[in-house]
Amino acid sequence: MTRRRWIADEVSGNHAALVGSHADHLCRVLRAQVGQEFDIAAGSEVRHGCITRIEPDRVEFELGEVVPAASLPQITLALSIFKFDRMEWVIEKCTELGVAGIVPVIARRTESHLVNAAAKRVERWQRIARQAAEQSRRTSPPEVSQPIKLKDALGLPGSTRILLSETEKDLMLKDALREAASDVVLALGPEGGWTVAELDQFRDAGWSSASLGDTILRAETAAIAAIAVALSELRK
Repeated sequence: MTRRRWIADEVSGNHAALVGSHADHLCRVLRAQVGQEFDIAAGSEVRHGCITRIEPDRVEFELGEVVPAASLPQITLALSIFKFDRMEWVIEKCTELGVAGIVPVIARRTESHLVNAAAKRVERWQRIARQAAEQSRRTSPPEVSQPIKLKDALGLPGSTRILLSETEKDLMLKDALREAASDVVLALGPEGGWTVAELDQFRDAGWSSASLGDTILRAETAAIAAIAVALSELRK
């Protein structure tokens, strides 16, 4: 039977703990008991864990043997901010797929009310990513950063940096990734797409551009498709 996985809030030697609302969910919703066994993501590794103590806001584990965990390519998604309900769905699903980082980007066509509210949403986005990481049995959630302006996104580090563009006609994403190293940054535009000026800025900063096909995709569809293609190519 597959054990549920939790990402520890605290780790010290052969001991780990969940705290706060994280622990409350395990205690109150799942009715955890001393002696129950789970997989615990503790830093860079996953270990077998057994509950040794339960308090309303704290669950402690004794850690045992290391559990083998698959490694994933390092894919960062520079995600232009769009409607929050759809963006939250993207964060959840891209986390499940295995993205390493999500950087919210303020683009020219990002709606002003979303820009003003985005910074207050980061904690919620991080929580969504953490929950999705546990559900999908990852060792750690992706880093969800504070929103940045486009000019700052242009300098994001990565050995391969690709702009997803609906105006690109010659190069498909799978072909752009054929010779890529394992650390990749994919930039995805907002609803309405990148402006011409933004496309020029990316290219001037050394980014290549690639297409996901001939159809026009919604932002959330494009994000999922891009990550799925990238994982498929980079795992070869």
